[in-house]
Amino acid sequence: MDELLDAAKTKAGLTEFGDDWFVEPLQVLVRSLNAQARLSPAGLELTRRRLTALLVDRLRLRALQRTHPEVRAVEVPVAAAICGLPRTGSTLLHRLLAASPRLTSTLSWEASYPIPFPGEGPDAAERKRRARDRAELFLRMSPEFAGIHTIEWDGPEEDVILLDRSFTSMSFDSFYRIPDYGAWLRSADQSMAYRELREWLQVLRWQRPDRAGRRWILKSPHHLTAVDTVLDTFPGCRILMTHRSPVSAVPSYASMVVSMSSQYSAAVDPVATGRYWSTRFAATLRGFAEARRHRPDRFVDVPFAELTADPLAVARRVLDAVGLASGFESGPFLAYLDRNRTQRHGAHSYAPEDFGLSAAELKRDFAFYTEAFL
Repeated sequence: MDELLDAAKTKAGLTEFGDDWFVEPLQVLVRSLNAQARLSPAGLELTRRRLTALLVDRLRLRALQRTHPEVRAVEVPVAAAICGLPRTGSTLLHRLLAASPRLTSTLSWEASYPIPFPGEGPDAAERKRRARDRAELFLRMSPEFAGIHTIEWDGPEEDVILLDRSFTSMSFDSFYRIPDYGAWLRSADQSMAYRELREWLQVLRWQRPDRAGRRWILKSPHHLTAVDTVLDTFPGCRILMTHRSPVSAVPSYASMVVSMSSQYSAAVDPVATGRYWSTRFAATLRGFAEARRHRPDRFVDVPFAELTADPLAVARRVLDAVGLASGFESGPFLAYLDRNRTQRHGAHSYAPEDFGLSAAELKRDFAFYTEAFL
């Protein structure tokens, strides 16, 4: 870890990380990567570069806040956070709602490169070029991924990528086999990480005056690990919960994880992956149900079948729930749906048995959830 910190300081030409609360999650992550991830030589180098870049961004965030203290006063009202399990229609809902002229969301290139490079103009040309190149490289390394998830380097993306810079993020145990880190994350107090997420949103809003008057729509299954923290950090925020049978969602995500983690390790175990995420998601959904019991008025349900059958009606219903339905016009949403149809690439094939699971087992383990919400 000391090597990573020193490398980041050298690369950034900066030394002030600010509050050092992030050291604990970084320590846990590094220990678990070294002990459990079974990184290939290429995976080790890619991971070293990735973690160093995240630390560089922490340094640059603090430098930006010192140079432009007005950033800390920027308002970032959040209308809702989409919190469904992966593979439950949450991406469709996110990109659909982001088409609303009254909402805004984190774009993929912003999540990857949230701070302007020195000398960069307001068009962010260099960051966009790097994000485009990065997306192309990712798909070359995992060509099957396009059939699992549509990547838009300039489209709405999960804000969990911003949380990566806190080292408190579901991204890490999705890309690496690091169960010790996952266990730590499930029990961690994430309030500091979400405070920093709010700071990153301030930085993005400060750079884009055209976002004035628009509310944020957040999205990530990671938010399910910290529902109460999300609601506390963003007053007025509603939780949009996409629902789909875990019999489909769990093996689908296991397939996605195997594709991603194979970039970093030649020893990926599909069975271990399936069992890990089945257990992980069962615990996460129990936590969600408990949080919902205390604040039921902050939740909106979006069944997968309803979303795929009539996405326009769902968009209208959700906007009504967050107080933005007046003057609803279908044009922007239909434009996105047309684009979405042209972006689909092939079929995503998977079965529970591919990951050491069975439909009967998943039905049993998630009965508490399906009986309540499906």
